[in-house]
Amino acid sequence: MKWDDVTLAIFAAFGCIMLLLAQVSEVLSRLPQIIRAWHQVRQELNGSADSGSRDHATDATDPGTREIGPSSPGGAGGDTSGEAPAG
Repeated sequence: MKWDDVTLAIFAAFGCIMLLLAQVSEVLSRLPQIIRAWHQVRQELNGSADSGSRDHATDATDPGTREIGPSSPGGAGGDTSGEAPAG
């Protein structure tokens, strides 16, 4: 084995290590954004599942009316569609 081969192997190994460290650094720098996005996705899924089940229950009786629940100050009921109340 020649010194050229050893030097090339050392350079290749250090190059691979530097590439790996750069990739790990990129992932770690974006980790807070990924976590925030994941929490937002989970909140959207939980919110749409909750509002979807409530809307489905009220739509089964009469599509034109909505229930007004006791837990809703102001009489918004289970309406989470963001529309202004009629009337």
